[in-house]
Formats: sequence, C-alpha cells, structure tokens
Amino acid sequence: MKEDKFTVMYSFKVHEGKAEDFIIAWTEMTKLIYAFEGSYGSRLHKVNDGLFIGYAQWPNKATWKNSGNKLPDAAVEFRRKLRECCLEIKTEYELESVVDLLYDKTFKQ
Repeated sequence: MKEDKFTVMYSFKVHEGKAEDFIIAWTEMTKLIYAFEGSYGSRLHKVNDGLFIGYAQWPNKATWKNSGNKLPDAAVEFRRKLRECCLEIKTEYELESVVDLLYDKTFKQ
C-alpha cells in the first residue's frame, strides 16, 4: 500500500525584533532538511509581526517521524537560533493528503 504525502503545520510566536533572524534560521533548516532528510520543502507565512505559520511537506508520515538523524552539524546551530527567536513553537496539525491537485497554466478541466 502506497503511503500518501504528508504535511505538518507549525505556528511560531517570535520575539519582537527577531523576525529576520527567525526567517533566516527557518530557511537554512529547511534547506538542510530537504537535502539530508527527504522532505519536499516548506512554506512560511507571516500572520503579523509576532506570529508565523509554516508547513513542511513530506513523501509520507514515516519519513517525517524518522527525520533528524541525517542532518549535518550545521543544523544544531540553525535549530538553536530558530528556538532562540521564538517565544513558542507548536506543531498545530499533522495532515495526511486526501486530494493533491496543483494548478498551473497547463491544467485543463
């Protein structure tokens, strides 16, 4: 049985004045997780100056659950910086894909 794509959503309450540092740390961690752990990448959205919502996509839940052991040493520093920027980090939702449609200019109904 094929496992479906998996998405995990996070919320981040960021310390005042730390948004830029947070975005850099998020970006660098995402690059490493993509390169070494098999994620499909992530998106980060700003709700307001102190709140960000991010989501990461994975080939399946098992790959996400088992991630973290293949990261290079640089990830320790980026993870530390990311946590230092935040008042709170929450895993909001673990989402199993039901329908996966991507619309682009080639999509025909």
